Amino acid sequence: MTDTPVALITGAAKRVGAAIAEQLHGLGWRVLVHCHRSESDAQALCQRLNAARADSAHYLIADLADATAVETLAEQAQTHWGRLDALVNNASNFYPTAFGDARQSDWDSLFASNVRAPFFLSQALVPTLARSGAGAIVNIIDIHAEYPLQDHSIYCMAKAANAAMTRALAKELAPAIRVNGVSPGAIAWPEGSGEMSEAMQAEILRSVPMGRVGGVAAIAEAVVFLLTGTGYITGQIIAVDGGRSVWG
Repeated sequence: MTDTPVALITGAAKRVGAAIAEQLHGLGWRVLVHCHRSESDAQALCQRLNAARADSAHYLIADLADATAVETLAEQAQTHWGRLDALVNNASNFYPTAFGDARQSDWDSLFASNVRAPFFLSQALVPTLARSGAGAIVNIIDIHAEYPLQDHSIYCMAKAANAAMTRALAKELAPAIRVNGVSPGAIAWPEGSGEMSEAMQAEILRSVPMGRVGGVAAIAEAVVFLLTGTGYITGQIIAVDGGRSVWG
């Protein structure tokens, strides 16, 4: 077993997840980069990190909506380097579900990625995280868990459940494993089916005291702090939102 700490970051091929992987790697960690559809991005990230330090990054593919795939991901994460010190539940589906048009498949998709997979992945990894001696879980939540976003009711409910899970698991797993969360505000505009219009972006920025998006590095910094900068914080959720939650 290596003495180098190891982190599994879900949804880490790009954007926030990749920034977390890069910052932890820069501190000497080995990183397991989970992806689903972004294998080429995950492969490129790991090649870049391994070029900087050999055998320090590895990617794993899993559909987090598939319960069997989640179990397999947990097994692979635990065995690849023989240890696991941190789990960052970052992977998330995000798209609008206007009330009246929402489908049960939307419910299943959004709850699977934002609640069910993080819960069962955490459960499967508890024995290995506990053996670390300083095991930690960080869940990426969203300020919209507390301040709902128009036309995104199912997503907001799923993230609210994630916040409740964070606090519940902090009690369940103490003192062996710390569990905390980070709630991003306007960090990086969503892509694909969740893409926002320029008008919506402008409306959001009007409610951000800092007056700008934060950038993915801001979330990575908060995650790194919770994993490496403190050993006595658990059950907490840090809003990284440029002060937006102050305005509601």
